[in-house]
Amino acid sequence: MGIKSFQGPRKKSENLDETLMTVNDYMTRKLITFRPEQSVEEVIQALIRHKISGGPVVNEKNELVGIISEGDCIKHVSESRYHNLPMENRLVEQHMIRNVETIDGNMNIFDAANKFLNDKRRRFPILENGKLVGQISQKDILKATVKMKSQRWWK
Repeated sequence: MGIKSFQGPRKKSENLDETLMTVNDYMTRKLITFRPEQSVEEVIQALIRHKISGGPVVNEKNELVGIISEGDCIKHVSESRYHNLPMENRLVEQHMIRNVETIDGNMNIFDAANKFLNDKRRRFPILENGKLVGQISQKDILKATVKMKSQRWWK
């Protein structure tokens, strides 16, 4: 008497092509952006209103010139209190991070996840032809993994 298998028919596994899962597919394109000439107080209000932790700073040509975050704003508040200076006189360009690391929109999502781990960043802007076209965050990476959870992680 042979051994009988009680497993039903298996669904054919589809090969997951990692090269097709790119940052472009999961990045946020509708961004809240800031201008260098805005006040830090306006940024604080926007961060609270939109429930975001930071955003890119762009010039009039939509070129990335920096990033400002909650941490940058908190530092501003602390310095203003310490030096007893009014908050409304401070501009984004005085508090933003200028040397912003970006990533390529064609990078696959797993390489982007590793970049987040290695560089300890919360977000990376994506540029095309020198213009800001989107941003990918750690949360976007997590959303991508939820969409892929029923598939295999390798080819």
